Amino acid sequence: MSGPITAALQECIRAGRIAADAQQMRAAARLDALAERLHGYQPPRHAGLLSRLFGRRRQDAAPPRGVYLFGPPGRGKTMLMDMFFRAAPVPEKERQRWHFDAFMQHVHALIRSIREQQARGELWEDIDPVEQAAKEILKQGWLIGIDEFQVNDITDAMLLGRLFENLFRLGAVLVATSNIAPEELYRDGLNRALFEPFIELLAAQADIVPLLEGEDHRLRRMVEEDVLYRRWMAPITPDIEEKFERMWRTVIGDAQAGPLPVDLGGRVLLAQRATEMAARFGFHELCEQPLGAGDYIAIARRFPNLFIERIPLLGPEERNEALRFMHLVDALYDNRVRLFATAAGEPPDIYREGPLKQSFQRTVSRLQQMRRADWPPQG
Repeated sequence: MSGPITAALQECIRAGRIAADAQQMRAAARLDALAERLHGYQPPRHAGLLSRLFGRRRQDAAPPRGVYLFGPPGRGKTMLMDMFFRAAPVPEKERQRWHFDAFMQHVHALIRSIREQQARGELWEDIDPVEQAAKEILKQGWLIGIDEFQVNDITDAMLLGRLFENLFRLGAVLVATSNIAPEELYRDGLNRALFEPFIELLAAQADIVPLLEGEDHRLRRMVEEDVLYRRWMAPITPDIEEKFERMWRTVIGDAQAGPLPVDLGGRVLLAQRATEMAARFGFHELCEQPLGAGDYIAIARRFPNLFIERIPLLGPEERNEALRFMHLVDALYDNRVRLFATAAGEPPDIYREGPLKQSFQRTVSRLQQMRRADWPPQG
């Protein structure tokens, strides 16, 4: 008898929404097994004193091993994560789900706040801010889902091991998706040897489940439906620039574009050409400046349409620009922003070689999906 995730996957296949895929079925079975292990589980922080002293409840056991799904874009990882979170026998108040960038932004904000409280004398100085942050995170739920797990920043790399050591010790269960196998995370990163204990910790606390074989189902559907629109315009020619200008005028209508502020949380970015409906930037304004993932999320939440001009081809030496562009696309995708762009090449051409080459494939897949006629999805 199949579990709820396998059943949901089979229903999608019967309805013709997806094709049968052996690796997806195996991954669904692993998620079903986790859902079964979660029945009756409670982390130690939920146990009452008497039950800890005299009871024989599940909270006395080690946390169930989570699941880490990895594979190239379009293999159904997020779809399976959605199915799992709908079916998991865990109350809503005990579960939380994040995109990796937003999760790390939240973690850093928590640690800053804890250190500020220590400086004001509101918390003991000998409290470990990372351990305290883990406790604060668990107040939002012990089942933690993280989409698009990736590590490209040395600050994140140095923090993850200590953070998750505390989370797992306190009873957290992790379900994650990634384009990258755990052993490939932060490859060639600065001081990577200090990050390797986290990889070992992840392998000890989660089943590593590959979704490697097969094709990008999203791109296949786009090609079959012939709905790749000209929102991404390449290469840049006078004719392309004229069409881009007409699109801009169509989107903003009769509104007059001018400077509008974007609150970046203590800082302000001035979008020089913007209306309430759309903002227009050059690539250099967004990706050649010291902006981070949180800044791009603020921009994406401010404008439902974003126009980006003259996206160049990036080489290995332009790692910072490529990383910022990846964060920008993630923010636009997660917030369902409609993107219009002129570029020196098609999405797969933008960053072909360099240390982020593997991670950039997710960006390519998302850009292809965002140029569909039916983007952004409704509901």
